[in-house]
Amino acid sequence: MQRNTGMAKAYQMNRSNLDIAQNLLMQIGSGALPEAIAAEMDEAVVLEIPGDEGAMPWIGRRSGRQAVADFIAKQRSLLTSNMFRVDDILVSERRAVVIGALSATLKANGRTIETDFAIVLTIANGMITRFQMLEDSYAVSAAAR
Repeated sequence: MQRNTGMAKAYQMNRSNLDIAQNLLMQIGSGALPEAIAAEMDEAVVLEIPGDEGAMPWIGRRSGRQAVADFIAKQRSLLTSNMFRVDDILVSERRAVVIGALSATLKANGRTIETDFAIVLTIANGMITRFQMLEDSYAVSAAAR
């Protein structure tokens, strides 16, 4: 078992930041289990989604894989995705930034959220250590209230 763990870490360290970002998007888009998506991140990953913390349960700052799994599960339970478009993925030695747009309908009230977004992934040793999503927090808040 120890040997497999070491091999997995070696593989993760050799993946490029572009590969890591593309894999994350593929997992989310394919409907992978939230826990499986979070398992590929650092144990102490920081999840940060600035905005009106009372509007949606995932807005704010949290840490740990469970916070990421909860974020994905809550989004899936409360929203119907209408469109998720990736326009660019920009990478550096420490980060990958996903730029795009999304549209989602709140299941509770039928209101639609449309926003451009940037997802900033900070990556160290082949693992995502910070997931920050920047979106039109006013549009999210207005639709939720």
